[in-house]
Amino acid sequence: MKNTIRRTLLYLVIVFISMMVLIPLSYLVSISFSSAAEINDYPKQMFPSFSHELAVTWDEENSYYILERKNNAGKYEELYMSSKFDRIQAYLETQLNVYVEEEDLEKDFVQAKELGQKIELTYRKSFFNNFIKFFTVFGGAEKALVNSIKAAVITIFISMSIGGLVGYALARTSIIGKEAISIGSLIVRMFPMVSISVPMAILLVKYGLYDSMLGLAIVYSIPNIGLTAAITRGIFMGVNKEFEEASMVFGATKLQTFRKITFPLVLPAFAASSMYAFITAWNDTAVSLLLTNKNETLALLIYKSIGGSSSIHYAASGAIVLIIPALAFTFLLKNYITQLWG
Repeated sequence: MKNTIRRTLLYLVIVFISMMVLIPLSYLVSISFSSAAEINDYPKQMFPSFSHELAVTWDEENSYYILERKNNAGKYEELYMSSKFDRIQAYLETQLNVYVEEEDLEKDFVQAKELGQKIELTYRKSFFNNFIKFFTVFGGAEKALVNSIKAAVITIFISMSIGGLVGYALARTSIIGKEAISIGSLIVRMFPMVSISVPMAILLVKYGLYDSMLGLAIVYSIPNIGLTAAITRGIFMGVNKEFEEASMVFGATKLQTFRKITFPLVLPAFAASSMYAFITAWNDTAVSLLLTNKNETLALLIYKSIGGSSSIHYAASGAIVLIIPALAFTFLLKNYITQLWG
């Protein structure tokens, strides 16, 4: 009975935590595919629509078309009034993510004028419009994406190369004070990245690395080198030295032995460490805000873009662009991480 209660409570906690994560994430995805008009709907629907149901009426007295849209309550609400089809076309594109040729628009709308009554129309949305607009509305989004990739790749390279060498040295040598070195390298990770960035900014300016992805990656690597060293040290210690000795007995050099025997056995440790290094570089905003000026990263660009309801759906699309590589990278390495920690 006690086990059943514990298990039930555990499942309830897991479901509660999952809902806390999944509900905001689902709304983020919904907003990223929503048009500007749908953003203002209340209550906001969970799933974005694939089309808009519109109603058009000709106002004879004022000589313009009245455009209405059916909201998620099933009622038509007035959106726009104009007699100029180029303006109506522009409004549909910017506010509803609907692309209709001006000639086709005129053919549809003129029926309301000829019949003298309200007509209903359904136009399909350009579903990925917000993602396209994100790279056009926010200048430098493509460059910011490339910068994020550069910073992440360089961070992984520095962290894996230096951290891996330190981990190997701590595992395979008998130097004095290696426990202190191991603990000391991890203590660096306890410091907030912002506190490290302020003094590092002075050094980066001095050596001409300020506002560069290399300088940014160096700062990102500082806490990850120690973590990589700690993870790889434990795995190197678990590799039987007899394998390496047998390889060298059969004529392999130390480098060949490491490349063909040791490294494949410790690859899960490097995979896990690279994931931490990637996430540190990919998701950061505070450090890049301090250490960049013109060469901002994608996370920083999205952070700066959030501030108005007129562009929140574009910012949400950018956030999805930011999430996808992190998910892909994590799932790419999940098998190696499973080998390491289960």
